[in-house]
Amino acid sequence: MKQIDWSHRLIGIKGTRGVGKTTFLLQYAKEFFDLDRRDCLYINMNQFYFTVRTITSFAKEFVDRGGKTLLLDQVFKYPGWSKELRECYERFPQLKIIFTGSTVNKLGEDAELASVVSVYNLRGFSYREFLNIQFGKDFESYTFDEILKNHRQITETICAKINPLDHLWGYMHHGYYPFFLEKRNFSENLLKTVNMMLEVDVLSIKQIEMSYLPKLRKLLYLLSLSAPGKPNISQLSIDCEISRATVTNYLEYLRSARLINMLYSEGEEFPKKPDLVYMHNTNLIFPLKITDVNDQELRETFFYNQLHHSDCRLKKGSKNGMFIVENNEEKYKFKVEGQKAKSKSKPDLFYAVANIEKGDKNVIPLWLFGFLY
Repeated sequence: MKQIDWSHRLIGIKGTRGVGKTTFLLQYAKEFFDLDRRDCLYINMNQFYFTVRTITSFAKEFVDRGGKTLLLDQVFKYPGWSKELRECYERFPQLKIIFTGSTVNKLGEDAELASVVSVYNLRGFSYREFLNIQFGKDFESYTFDEILKNHRQITETICAKINPLDHLWGYMHHGYYPFFLEKRNFSENLLKTVNMMLEVDVLSIKQIEMSYLPKLRKLLYLLSLSAPGKPNISQLSIDCEISRATVTNYLEYLRSARLINMLYSEGEEFPKKPDLVYMHNTNLIFPLKITDVNDQELRETFFYNQLHHSDCRLKKGSKNGMFIVENNEEKYKFKVEGQKAKSKSKPDLFYAVANIEKGDKNVIPLWLFGFLY
């Protein structure tokens, strides 16, 4: 909430299913508005009422009654939503609209909204946020540069309050999605959420026939079994009974839905075949792979996910477990590993090491990258 410029009249909150977009809207209403004034209204666009009522006509009536802020949840469920939001923006200058959408919605490329909407991404919990909410802490986030230059001092400050290694596996297993706080079976809930991502966020928004859902589910499962690995597009095409071009498109849809991450070598981008496919976050690995969960896979997926969310750009390094991290036009080489590096003689190489509390020079604890946001 502190990152958003609330002076804008049209604000889009994007986020993957399950990260708390609805809760975010309701918390915003509770924190900034007086219930008795009734000038802020939350609406879920799943309401059947909006099968016969337009957003524009409803917004007009709301404004006429003194309404000032509309919170529209799951706006993509309403056909023609972007055109009507633009119409509301132009017709009702006294009205602020804050809406949520899927990460599959390309709001920055929407012809109706691109020039008027301010878009923000709501991410799943970082390791820092997980610790704060689980243990009532108030750890602050650090920039990538701060971690590179001052990681020794930062880790001493954090480790004086908590042992971060004690809770890292718990975060990797269930800490990314806020619904781990609910008294329900987390893995079952996550599987349900993943299936909803495929059915709604991919098939519905991309207007893919429902008959292709089993193929999409199979593709995700096969990718999870080999992640992190180089996808064999030809074999995936045969296994899923879809064309090579469709496999490539589906990879991008899965990435947009925040189910996978794709890693390319320098100079390469989509639509070229990625060098490696990772699951988007470590929580997704457990219910999909069930038993065969590799520690190095968890480490690399954690590293990729936390840096990706901090607006760093990652590229494939020259060897397994190596990444090239681009930040503020600078490039850094990283090696992710499970124990303290034996050789630290290369000044141009950083080590993100899993099983250490504190690092030294170019050896940085892996867990600390969970404090980037």
